[in-house]
Amino acid sequence: MTDHAKVQANGIGIAYRTYGPGDAPPLILLHGLGEGMAGWDGVAGALAADRHVYALDLRGHGASDWPGDYGLELMRDDVLAFLDALSLGPVDVIGHSMGGIVAYLLAAERPGRVRTLVLEDVPLPVPREPPPLVRPEGPLSFDWAMVEAIRPQIDHPDPAWLGRLGRITARTLVIGGGPDSHIPQDRVAEMARRIAGAAHVTIPAGHLVHENAPDAFVREVAAFLGWSEAAAFRGQSGGRGLPPLERGRQ
Repeated sequence: MTDHAKVQANGIGIAYRTYGPGDAPPLILLHGLGEGMAGWDGVAGALAADRHVYALDLRGHGASDWPGDYGLELMRDDVLAFLDALSLGPVDVIGHSMGGIVAYLLAAERPGRVRTLVLEDVPLPVPREPPPLVRPEGPLSFDWAMVEAIRPQIDHPDPAWLGRLGRITARTLVIGGGPDSHIPQDRVAEMARRIAGAAHVTIPAGHLVHENAPDAFVREVAAFLGWSEAAAFRGQSGGRGLPPLERGRQ
């Protein structure tokens, strides 16, 4: 794992960490609302066995800039600019919750830039009854103004986003967190149905699947991404197979 790095993208500084061999296919990790790049530490090491992993702090989070201007489509454009700044593409993308919204908006807007897509317990873009919005006490690792801007977009998304799911051409895996998640699982299943050819699995670990069940998460994602594909990309004869799942705990 590298220390934090930062790159200018879409007019702001985007902070990120990298893991894995530099000549491997790029994999982008996008976190949920109020989370950050460090939330992927439990699985990034395992995912980096045959990928060059980039875990980002999205705008308004962690070590990235907090510019005061927020929106999910702005975050999508930030990620696209990040890919351009580092000359990355096509890429594999894993998005959790809010980061999954950013991921599918990117895959729909620029289909040629996203090779494979994993959506982890991501809400379908339909209106929902919003839970109360209460600021936690004490210092925050994210800009509360960002939450106030983003939550209404999640609760009452742009109606056009639902139709845009049909534009996605990336191989897609939709992961649901099961009955302990606050995301309605019938809507997670509907997400998979609306993306052509998408696979759908449930890992009954609640909303934070990659943190609560890292071994199962890595197993499903590794099988979907296909480690032999990555080995061929690197010009190796034969793949290294699935990585030891214990690496995901490093």
